[in-house]
Amino acid sequence: MSKGRLGAFSDGVLAVAITLLVLDLHASSEAGTSLAHQLKREWPSFAAFAVSFFVIGVIWVNHHALFALVDDVDRTLMFFNMLLLMWVTTIPFTTATLADYLQADGADSRLAVAIYGVSWEGMAVSFTLILRHLLRHGLLRRRLEKGEAQTALRRFGVGVALFPAATLVGLISPVAMLVMYAALNAFYIREQTPTASA
Repeated sequence: MSKGRLGAFSDGVLAVAITLLVLDLHASSEAGTSLAHQLKREWPSFAAFAVSFFVIGVIWVNHHALFALVDDVDRTLMFFNMLLLMWVTTIPFTTATLADYLQADGADSRLAVAIYGVSWEGMAVSFTLILRHLLRHGLLRRRLEKGEAQTALRRFGVGVALFPAATLVGLISPVAMLVMYAALNAFYIREQTPTASA
């Protein structure tokens, strides 16, 4: 498969996932309830939507940045990319679930947090596996020295360690977890591909 075809398929999956997020935002013409009150009541859905929308957006940008450096695509890389896309497609479900239980207490709220966290961790691990595979098998256009490759892999894989920590915080305060995820997403807004300075 060509790099362009893999990129086009990935773009399509990411576009569908980011579009599905908005389907869980709604307001009704409920009798006796103003639109303003409904929007205020639905703030967890809007907060979870905003964080998740930017997550998929940042994944899309970083996916393009990383694959711009790729010289060749092999079968293993295609499967690692498919694994990443699988986790991305869980975001609409995990976002809607978290929004529904963001203000709740008890086991359901903790399970919603855990499901959301597993989705993020799956994406972080998948992205890191992609970069590791590219580095180990010389699939990048520019071969990196061992130290440079290790630094890039550490920088790129920060989320693998920090997303579970944020999820643990979420078991106590889901709102604090969302803030932490937003901050980690901001870290990935800055380019973390191997061409970035260490």
